[in-house]
Amino acid sequence: MKPTHILTILGVVALAVLLSGCVTPTTPPGPTTGEVSLLYTSVGQMPQLLATDQIDGYMAWQPFVAVAKVTGMGTVVSYSQDLPPKPVWEDHSCDSLVGRNEVVDENPVLADALAVVLIHATDYTRENPDAAAKASAEWIFGTSDLTFGNITVDPLDVEKASIPTIMFVNEPSASWMASNDLFIGALTEINYLQGKLANASPTERNELLYNFGPYENAKAAIRDGKNPLPAGGADTITIGYLLSDHDAPLFVAIKEWQHFNDTYGIALKPKTESAGKVESAELIVNGQKIADVQLVKGESGAQLMTLMASNSLDYSVAGTPPTITAIDKGTPIRILFPLHTEGSGLVVASKAPVKENDWDGFISWVKSAGRPVKIAVAPKGSIQDVQLRYALEQSGLVVNEAK
Repeated sequence: MKPTHILTILGVVALAVLLSGCVTPTTPPGPTTGEVSLLYTSVGQMPQLLATDQIDGYMAWQPFVAVAKVTGMGTVVSYSQDLPPKPVWEDHSCDSLVGRNEVVDENPVLADALAVVLIHATDYTRENPDAAAKASAEWIFGTSDLTFGNITVDPLDVEKASIPTIMFVNEPSASWMASNDLFIGALTEINYLQGKLANASPTERNELLYNFGPYENAKAAIRDGKNPLPAGGADTITIGYLLSDHDAPLFVAIKEWQHFNDTYGIALKPKTESAGKVESAELIVNGQKIADVQLVKGESGAQLMTLMASNSLDYSVAGTPPTITAIDKGTPIRILFPLHTEGSGLVVASKAPVKENDWDGFISWVKSAGRPVKIAVAPKGSIQDVQLRYALEQSGLVVNEAK
């Protein structure tokens, strides 16, 4: 048996043990136990809450982890891949391209073309981190400095600190799929999954979750130097996304469209070129427009899934837990391929007696605080929520919701 397989099995066993105590604390708070109160809120609000002393820390996706670090108002306790129980979360699944089954099936060549663009853009993002930082900073924050209380910071500095902490990849590897299985187990334990996936066999589960056809076709097209070109007139597609540099390949594809057009003959060209977010683009193949593209900003992965369920979105770049939950409920979508792994982290206020990358020091502080330590976290069932709960409970802390 390969070492990676052994690690995966050990990770599953460790997580299964944790699941048994995931929801309801079994040990009352005490002087040596420690208690964390989770405040579920918008990730975009977390830096301001930290700057104004309304929370002790937060667990968020990038670039909001980098915001705390670059401004100096927070200390990074742990990035998501380093959270206990190691090595369960190494190379963990995060955002993927998700497509509505009907849309992909009705025009598979268009889906292949979109996949080609995003695969090229993912490679570019990984190989050109400064360009990815610039594109993400403009898209997410605009051209103005960021202000939190009396602290001001350049968004480009934030992105230059953030982008290197994210692993931009497209291959649906065995470890990536295994981490999705871990999330399914977690979501089942906290009763988020009660439908199609809850009791499905591994084969049935994979059939419901994945359609790797566009990825495989796109890789073959790139290898052969041929671009997928649908027949007929131009379609219109909608793509949902979040204001996070987890979506950097999408931002890069549009901001650097001329590079992709000139180099590969395929691009997502913005209809109006300007700084900041783009709402409308064109998918161009060999100089021919094959689709008008509407870009829809969401507030959370759960909201994007609601829009997909109502047929308001054709594709989205979204986290795997909300996608898994939506598929369990019967939303006719599948994960097409990942855009990245990792990319989240836990930060605490800089005044807390915790050093950088010091999980044990964080646990000691919580146990000695004499009060519940309040940590803001992304919505229930999110990647960040699941990972943080497990890490806290494995470390012997009581976890409650803030009131």
